[in-house]
Amino acid sequence: MIQRITAPTLFPPPGYSHASVVEASTKLAFLAGAVPLDADGTVVGPGDPVRQAEQVIANLVEQLRAVGSDLAHVVATDVYVASGEPAVLSQVWEVVEASGLSAGPHASTLVGVACLGYRGQLVEITATAVVPEGVGG
Repeated sequence: MIQRITAPTLFPPPGYSHASVVEASTKLAFLAGAVPLDADGTVVGPGDPVRQAEQVIANLVEQLRAVGSDLAHVVATDVYVASGEPAVLSQVWEVVEASGLSAGPHASTLVGVACLGYRGQLVEITATAVVPEGVGG
C-alpha cells in the first residue's frame, strides 16, 4: 500500500526515505501538529526536548488511533524543534527513531525553529498517514 522511495542518485538519508507514494484511492489522514501537552493541557517536560518528544509521540499515537491508523502507516512527518543546536535536533530524532515512527522509513523533515505555539513547548510533529481499508474514525 505504501511505496517508500530513496532516489538512487542522491545520498542515502539516515533513517527516512526521500518520498512515500500511495495510490490515489487510498484514504489519507492529515494530522495537526502533535504537541507535548498532557490530558490537562499542561506542557510535559519543561526544558527537556527528549521528554517532550516522548509525549509528542504518545499524543501522535492517540491522534492516529482516533482516525483508525497507527505509526506504521505514517507516510510523512515534519518534526519541529525549538532549538538552533544540531545536537538537540539529533536527540529529538533519536526519540522518533526509537518510537518506530521512522520504520518504513517514512519521508520526514527535521527543522529547528525559533518558537512553537505553547509557552515552554520545544517539540511538535505533524503527520500524514494512510488509514487502512475498512477502518476509520
